[in-house]
Amino acid sequence: MDSCQRGCTPAVRLCQRMNRLKTLDDDMMTTSLKRCLSTLDLTLLGLGGMVGSGLYVLTGTVAKDTVGPAVVLSFIFAGFASLLAAFCYAEFGARIPKTGSAYMFTYVSVGEVWAFLIGWNVILENMIGGAAVARAWSGYLDAIFNHAIQNFTESHIMRWDVPFLAQYPDMLAAGILLVASLFISFGVQVSSYLNHIFSTISMCVIVIILVFGFMLAEPANWSQKEGGFAPFGWSGIMAGSATCFYAFVGFDVIASSSEEAKNPQKAVPIATAISLGLAATAYILVSTVLTLMVPWHTLDPNSALADAFFRRGYSWAGVIVAVGSICAMNTVLLCNLFSLPRIVYAMAEDGLFFQIFARVNPITKVPVNAIVVFGFLMATMALIFDLEALVQFLSIGTLLAYTFVAASVIVLRFQPEKKHSKETSSTSPNPNAEPSPAPSECQNISEDSEDLKQYESFSDKLQLVDKQQTRERRAVGQLKACWEPYLGRLLGNCEPGEVVALSVLGLLVTSVSFSGVLVFGLMQLQLPSWSYITLLVIFSLAYVLCMAVIWVHEPQTNTKTFQVPLVPLTPGVSILINVFLMMKLSALTWIRFTVWIAAGLLVYFGYGIWHSKEGRRELHPKDLAARYVVLPSGSLVETVESVQPEQADATATCMNPAMTTEEFAGRR
Repeated sequence: MDSCQRGCTPAVRLCQRMNRLKTLDDDMMTTSLKRCLSTLDLTLLGLGGMVGSGLYVLTGTVAKDTVGPAVVLSFIFAGFASLLAAFCYAEFGARIPKTGSAYMFTYVSVGEVWAFLIGWNVILENMIGGAAVARAWSGYLDAIFNHAIQNFTESHIMRWDVPFLAQYPDMLAAGILLVASLFISFGVQVSSYLNHIFSTISMCVIVIILVFGFMLAEPANWSQKEGGFAPFGWSGIMAGSATCFYAFVGFDVIASSSEEAKNPQKAVPIATAISLGLAATAYILVSTVLTLMVPWHTLDPNSALADAFFRRGYSWAGVIVAVGSICAMNTVLLCNLFSLPRIVYAMAEDGLFFQIFARVNPITKVPVNAIVVFGFLMATMALIFDLEALVQFLSIGTLLAYTFVAASVIVLRFQPEKKHSKETSSTSPNPNAEPSPAPSECQNISEDSEDLKQYESFSDKLQLVDKQQTRERRAVGQLKACWEPYLGRLLGNCEPGEVVALSVLGLLVTSVSFSGVLVFGLMQLQLPSWSYITLLVIFSLAYVLCMAVIWVHEPQTNTKTFQVPLVPLTPGVSILINVFLMMKLSALTWIRFTVWIAAGLLVYFGYGIWHSKEGRRELHPKDLAARYVVLPSGSLVETVESVQPEQADATATCMNPAMTTEEFAGRR
């Protein structure tokens, strides 16, 4: 038996290292970056990330091929689904005003390896997204000049016919990315000013489109004569919603910028709500105008708006649409180049990625190394690769990030808040330090402390004992008092937050199972109707049961920042929608995703796990002082807790004779 335990120890310690959580500083407003962004700046960043070329291309494509005039409903449903995810990002961005977005949120609440994989996918998502937008920008500009740029490049430079590579090197796309990277490296204020200019022009163009579009609107284009409002039925509306959902994926740039916001607690939620509302309004109104101007089945998918105005005799409007489209694509480029280096910086700052990317320029206060390197990589991708086959890969990384952020909201809402000890004057080494207090004195200090906290070790979650045991309201993460008589025997003895964490895992499993049966049950799996319906009912009930188990526990209610309403319902529904949309992706996308995940695991196990700052903090524990704790067995004993730096000559320790400092460090 002992040999079995010794053999399992390395695997257990590896799992503990992979799932360790990030420790946040007491003062989360302290940063190496420059806090200068206002609510308006964040709002325009989010708006620029969402209202891009999709407004000029996606609306016509979805209306003609998938939905018809009911594309209006598709954008409404997609906007609602995005709002659920945006709520989760807004809560984290206000509560944890640190750069890194979904990576940081996952690291704080779920675990290290999961956070790394989320960050790894977001990096690829931004790289492919930025390169794809740059190529679209280049192609749009080239089309205005009757493809003169493409013809010159193929005739005088080179042309190749290689799979996965473009027909010709797109130097214009690579050039715009390098120029944009240069401007981004000048500092966050320069980036914000540029985004203000392009976003303002883009919004003015949208207003012009709407004014003249409603003047030219013909309600007969929604009549049965032209196929009706919803010619493809509800199935077409839902399929269109899945496509339109990706028009709103740019709002996470607001959370990525929270470390550079002046007042992130207020600015992040307000900017997220306003930018998402404006973007949804723009998409809904433009799609309404477009399908009222001309019959939906006659739309040109490549340039629907410009072609619609041209056919109605307003050919000059095509120039305005082209200007608006280029400005909108510029804002998306800026948002991609703005977010990507900051996520890389956050991972490098935590030791999970190469340390060179954690350096911040002392003058511009931005991670210049990350901007230059990844801007160059993005430009290289835009130069040589045919990105059309890879664009769908963007979806799975975004949806995975949304899913983990929603799960993190639930976990953190029902997790006891860990308060960090304030550093005393003994932070710096002092040879004249006062002698250590007696054990009884340490004991009294511990009992009289008002902010006793939960302390998590590797193997056990230890609940510190409060002097006052009786409270009207149960502790966060514990079973609600009203449910104690019914569920106390089953769930009452679990650690705070433990049942909720397991229920969130069950929520993910049931969402995957339900969506898998719903998407693949009849066609690919060819299940009989009775079996198909039975499985859907079983997984639906299991999903509802997991939600109910979470709901009967006490949530945190004392936070002063924005909170997602209706938890766990809001993030739970967001998880289900995101998983369903992931199941709709092609098998080739999943294969590419698996390969990228495998590459990320190589980087993590080859570098990240060995250089993690959380790992170094565990290997070099600080000096120790006594606390009373309740062990899982229920016994009351003394243990130790870090309160002073290890450089101090005098250490205030009140040790249990049955446990030495070395033994405690070994347990950790």
